[in-house]
Amino acid sequence: MEEPTATVSQPPTERSRSDGTKARAGASEPPVDRRCLYSGRRMDPRLIQGAVLVLAGYLSGSLPMGVLVARLTGGRDPRSVGSGRTGGTNALRAMGKARGLLVGLRHREGAVPVLAADLAGADDLVGALVGVATVLGAARSLFLRFHGGRGVATGIGAMLVIQPIVVLLSAPIFFGVIRLSRYVSLGSLVGSAAAAVLLALMVVLGANPPVAMVYGVGAAILIWVAHADNIDRLIHGRERRFDSFDRDPA
Repeated sequence: MEEPTATVSQPPTERSRSDGTKARAGASEPPVDRRCLYSGRRMDPRLIQGAVLVLAGYLSGSLPMGVLVARLTGGRDPRSVGSGRTGGTNALRAMGKARGLLVGLRHREGAVPVLAADLAGADDLVGALVGVATVLGAARSLFLRFHGGRGVATGIGAMLVIQPIVVLLSAPIFFGVIRLSRYVSLGSLVGSAAAAVLLALMVVLGANPPVAMVYGVGAAILIWVAHADNIDRLIHGRERRFDSFDRDPA
């Protein structure tokens, strides 16, 4: 008489899922939402927003107000005199006081993009980067083959939005140095450095987040780099003083 054959149950085998994990054969799998597989590849909307705001800031700063004012009013192109820069100081030399001051009041090119970033709900880092981008655009304009001004007025505009108290405190330093030395470039250098230090003080006091120093340090560095030729002339005693800023003869 034959004995009944014992049936030995085999342990369930494992097979690979499409996501790389192991699943037992025969076990039912929950349905896979294919959209989840591709969600990681989608660009974060906040990243896109930040990139657009930074680009807009750069383009705003790039607007060559000195050249535009000269062309619209029939004035002399500031690139043809002095340092060849397009900022307010050189525009004053090229076109006289009225139009030169108009060019110098380009704070909105820095203020408007930073304010727009704030209104759009961008975080503080994006706002700081937008401010840096406006200064970069002013000094290295896309429309002038990456030539431009010094970025001082545009930087002041951005700082007016980020921390207006810094502008109020650094303005006497800026004008005081110019009055004592009669060098606008020296006033800009000292004033921008003082603004960075004052912004750091605001961070310590809790008035601004630490990330605001991305703007404070970044803008100051860009302004100093844009003044490289002025620094060289100051060192060698060849820098032009403010009291000789009458319009240059054509």
